[in-house]
Amino acid sequence: MMSKYPSIPLLLVSLLLLLLLLSLFSFSTSTMAATAAEPADPEAATPQIVYVARPDGDADPEDFHISTLASVLGSKEAAKDAMIYHYTLSASGFAARLTPKQVEELKKQPGVLHVIPSRTYHLLGSSKGHGV
Repeated sequence: MMSKYPSIPLLLVSLLLLLLLLSLFSFSTSTMAATAAEPADPEAATPQIVYVARPDGDADPEDFHISTLASVLGSKEAAKDAMIYHYTLSASGFAARLTPKQVEELKKQPGVLHVIPSRTYHLLGSSKGHGV
């Protein structure tokens, strides 16, 4: 007489196969994300977040950011072209596209507190191929 429930070994094999497939899927998506996050050219300009001391008095924060960046890039026009965003409310700083050499030079400038690479984190979801 056959039972209407699958045998224990069949359930165990099915569960192990499912676990293996989930592990492979997880590994492949994390590898793709890590690969996509690294620039192809290590000397290419990448988005950086630059934290600076607040300018003294009534100085315009955006002008201060531009002049700080211009001291490394050589001109205010180059600084404006590299600029992505100005942080003025919750933090004092800006985001700009910079090469590794420019980052090292910027760190030496007065008023520059910290420079970190900008990162974008993607949560798993059901849109644009990022989901399960």
